[in-house]
Amino acid sequence: MPFLVAGDPAVDSLPGALKGCERGGASVIEVGIPFSDPIADGPVIAAAMHRALQRGVTPAMVFEQIAGVRAEIRAAIVVMVSVSIVTRLGGGVRFVRQAAEAGVDGFIFPDAPLEESEQLLGAARDAGVAVSLLVSPTTRPERLVQIAQACTGFVYVLARAGLTGERSDAPSVGGVVGAVRRATQTPVVCGFGVSTADHVREVSRYADGVIVGSAIVRRLAELGSTGEPVEMACERLVREFASGLGGGV
Repeated sequence: MPFLVAGDPAVDSLPGALKGCERGGASVIEVGIPFSDPIADGPVIAAAMHRALQRGVTPAMVFEQIAGVRAEIRAAIVVMVSVSIVTRLGGGVRFVRQAAEAGVDGFIFPDAPLEESEQLLGAARDAGVAVSLLVSPTTRPERLVQIAQACTGFVYVLARAGLTGERSDAPSVGGVVGAVRRATQTPVVCGFGVSTADHVREVSRYADGVIVGSAIVRRLAELGSTGEPVEMACERLVREFASGLGGGV
């Protein structure tokens, strides 16, 4: 499950990136809507979002680009967006409806507290799309159960505490994934610090899906010095990370 920052490495790179990710083997693609104060994102993703904002990228532009390529993409498209943006653009019902009309299949709201997510969950249910909330390794057991049972697409398990970013060591997710599985039958996806195909292999022993973000965003940002088209680069990168799939316990 690759993560892309809409508007980076170029204002119009998202359609090609989506097509390349699918050809590389992605069954779900996460698209981050640029935000000036991204929650829990490390320097690589934060910088990419800043560049996208400087280029004038807006949620409406992201939806337009998704809609333009939706008929060519079979993979699910999940948008990660701050609740601050949703609120500023008219609230959950309006925002979710616009995104669903563009072809978005689901949402990740990284800064939506469970206690304040009822409207978002209801709007998504009415629009026929999924919502994923976040569980961390430090989430209290009783709260973990509540969050996991509220999710409708997949439960997003943070593979590590702290910020996103590349790491040298593989995350240890068996314990938290096991706790989520005891709470719900909804699929479990892990992200944060998954940086190599070996990391993907280790995490996929426990989780149903694996998110790779910073490692892809960083390498896409370096394309200017190589001249490789974004579409080809995304296909190559996703194939590289997907080579770690095939584990299981």
